[in-house]
Parts: sequence; C-alpha cells; structure tokens
Amino acid sequence: MSPADTSVDFPDDPRPQPPPEPDPGECCGNGCDPCIYDLHGEAMERYRAALAAWRARHPGA
Repeated sequence: MSPADTSVDFPDDPRPQPPPEPDPGECCGNGCDPCIYDLHGEAMERYRAALAAWRARHPGA
C-alpha cells in the first residue's frame, strides 16, 4: 500500500481519484463543442475541488 492510499485510514471518506485521461484517439479533431478534452478539464476542476475539501477534512493525510 502506498503512502498516498488512505482508503484504509478513512474507509467512509476515501480520497478522491482523478478522472482518467482521454485517449488521444477519443478526440476526433473536428472542433466538437464540447470536446472530450473540455469535458476532461471540467472533470479535473471538480476533482481538484473535491480533493481540496477532502484534504481539509483530513489535514494529516
């Protein structure tokens, strides 16, 4: 178990996990709105906010 894995320490409040990166082949290159990379960026913003809130709840983790 890695030091970053605190799911054992906080089983009812596991550390948020980042969204998976899109595969390069998932983007069609046609300028879709929203693009898969736009959606990933939004998911990363939600992840960062969730991680900040989790760290506030678990300052020693």
